[in-house]
Amino acid sequence: MMKKTFHLYQVDAFTRQPFTGNPAGVVTNADGLTAAQMQSIAREMNDSETAFILAPEGQYHDVHLRFFTPTCEVPVCGHATIASHFVRAKELNLPKTTVLQKCGAGNLPIEICPEGGTYKIIMTQGALKLGEPWPQPLVQRLLAALGLTAGDLREDCPVLIASTGNPKVMVGIKDLARLHALQPDLAALKALSGEIKCTGYFIFTLHPGQDPLVHGRMFAPAGGVPEDPVTGNANGPLGGYLVQYGLLPREGAACAFNVVQGEAMGRPGGMRVLVDLDKGQPVRIRLAGEAVAVFKTELELECV
Repeated sequence: MMKKTFHLYQVDAFTRQPFTGNPAGVVTNADGLTAAQMQSIAREMNDSETAFILAPEGQYHDVHLRFFTPTCEVPVCGHATIASHFVRAKELNLPKTTVLQKCGAGNLPIEICPEGGTYKIIMTQGALKLGEPWPQPLVQRLLAALGLTAGDLREDCPVLIASTGNPKVMVGIKDLARLHALQPDLAALKALSGEIKCTGYFIFTLHPGQDPLVHGRMFAPAGGVPEDPVTGNANGPLGGYLVQYGLLPREGAACAFNVVQGEAMGRPGGMRVLVDLDKGQPVRIRLAGEAVAVFKTELELECV
């Protein structure tokens, strides 16, 4: 065993303004930490996710990332990916480049784009997977947990699980004020997560002809996150879902839209979702976002 000094950042992602967007912990030199130590650091930070940047394990990727909520490891995290590559680019003074990131969702390209003295990060997500629409009895249980009625739901947005690496339940509702007023039964959502094997619930409204197109909120109590301010792993699969159900144009090679989330928490942030199409089908989903470092500190720990 030996002591090592680790560089720990608190980064607000999907924003340029400190104390808005989605906070993530980032350890930029995490080699030597055990999984138990990573989990302890994530619990101490108490952000929805903390990311750990590790050296590559082979020639097929440039960097390895692991992600932990306060209670468990997850395969991938959108905002912590944006945060990690933002601080890594700043530390290394990277030019415009593409980095191949290994994580629990596979090897994913991350575009590093210098812009106005800072960086925009574009994250390619994993392959889109859409589950079957839920049966009515299960939808009714979810509505009860969310404090909604069947009349609140958009008829053109079936409730189902969508994923680009870290699945979320998609719930489209009609009214923005209703979205902002939600006070879900978190214990009931947590219990339901144990049955459906999905921790996150993304409730959203659509505003055609407006910018942003989407306002959303995401609850994941089973993952130790009562509410997440701005969620890449919800808005990315939402893009594929909206294309698949005819709520975004399916003509041409691509479509894109802007999202805002976190308003009800007083931590607004946003991202741009880009969906590449092939014969009207979503074939690649990317997220473009910015970040700002709020503080940096050091941890001196025993490591292997």
